[in-house]
Amino acid sequence: MDFSIIINEYQFYLDGLWTTTWLVTLSLLLGLLIAIPVGIFQNSENRLIRFPIWVYMYFFRGSPLLVQLFIIYYGAAQFDWLRESWMWYYFQEAWFCALLAFTLNTGAYTAEIVRGVIATMPEGELEAAKAYGMSKWQTLRRITLPNSLRRALPAYSNEIIFMIHGSAIAGIVTIVDITGAARVVNARYYAPFEAYFAAALLYMCLTFTVIFAFKQWEKRYQIEK
Repeated sequence: MDFSIIINEYQFYLDGLWTTTWLVTLSLLLGLLIAIPVGIFQNSENRLIRFPIWVYMYFFRGSPLLVQLFIIYYGAAQFDWLRESWMWYYFQEAWFCALLAFTLNTGAYTAEIVRGVIATMPEGELEAAKAYGMSKWQTLRRITLPNSLRRALPAYSNEIIFMIHGSAIAGIVTIVDITGAARVVNARYYAPFEAYFAAALLYMCLTFTVIFAFKQWEKRYQIEK
């Protein structure tokens, strides 16, 4: 194994690491903004509200992320109205298509996590809130969401890890993320083991950072219970 290849190209890998980090972080934040209201409304008794949410979640949880990225990146250009609108400025950019695909995908998976933890809220806590005279909105804001999001931490940490690993497909649409950097290094040196081994180490660093952070948060909230 020739470590000099990794040493010579370390700055290129760091640039790819930065791209992966901001792309995943931003998509997770935007996905969370989608997931919380979607997860709440998915528990609604109104079918007119639940049905479009179900379609969204079923599609993005039922199809591969790579296919979703291809639909957005390659498929958007076939719509004349899109190419003639201001949105085309963004849809012609690979980073925007990847960000949109990642956001919608993680939003659907996170919404299912939110829906599940809300549906399993202890009845005693809800009855206590009602006995105190809280409205449904107050119960949701003060009791249901804080309790549910705390219990969702282990599942959500897994979703973040899956998103980090899934982001490797961004390199397919010309984005130089970690995997994209490894692909370029391999093309320069014809050393696939060294090129992709370095990428694997960077993904492992991101993954273990997330695991460590969530372990600390879980311990903190367990103390506060």
